[in-house]
Amino acid sequence: MKMGFGLCAIFLALSVAYASDPGQLQDFCVAVPDASSAVFVNGKFCKNPNMVVAEDFLFQGLNEAGNTSNAVGSFVSPVNVNQLAGLNTLGVSMARIDFAPYGINPPHTHPRATEAFLLVEGTLYVGFVTSNPADRNQKNKLFTKYLNPGDVFVFPQGLIHFQFNVGKTDAVAFVGFGSQNPGTITIANAVFGSDPKINPDVLAKAFQVEKNIIDYLQAQFWPDYN
Repeated sequence: MKMGFGLCAIFLALSVAYASDPGQLQDFCVAVPDASSAVFVNGKFCKNPNMVVAEDFLFQGLNEAGNTSNAVGSFVSPVNVNQLAGLNTLGVSMARIDFAPYGINPPHTHPRATEAFLLVEGTLYVGFVTSNPADRNQKNKLFTKYLNPGDVFVFPQGLIHFQFNVGKTDAVAFVGFGSQNPGTITIANAVFGSDPKINPDVLAKAFQVEKNIIDYLQAQFWPDYN
């Protein structure tokens, strides 16, 4: 475990050195005519520098395991600008991911950041799928690897990816993001658990299945564990 945390420290240092926020930090930022009435900005309002204290740059508790007693058997403990105010405008964030045996971090994307993934404990099967190829005769390509402690794998920004614990023991990973607020879109939750629901006729046509299958999937409970 000591080796894992040592590697984690080096990994995070490298992430900070090369990270950035090249684009927007939120899904949208609708302009308002009067700046004084603005509620959301592309990032967050800045604290008066004279009021900044060391605690603004400190987060504690990432040594504690997340609760994996849920349907997917994993839990993400994020440390982004919403948990650590000092990250605002710095272009980096991180997270801890805990996996129960055979737990999964389901297929998802981070629309605003590339993810560098360091496995500290356990054995994971991970992968990502490329975007639609220019040649319509080709298919989206899947890249996968089995990871062991000390392995690092990179998930490019915006691409669908996943992590699955193939071992009989718990697994722990730490990740770094090139954004203070990378965002997460869990594919199944977004497609079948949105509010309001997507018209089932749209999904039946898109997935080329009977509407009753879509009705069944939309009727399931889609909690946001990660």
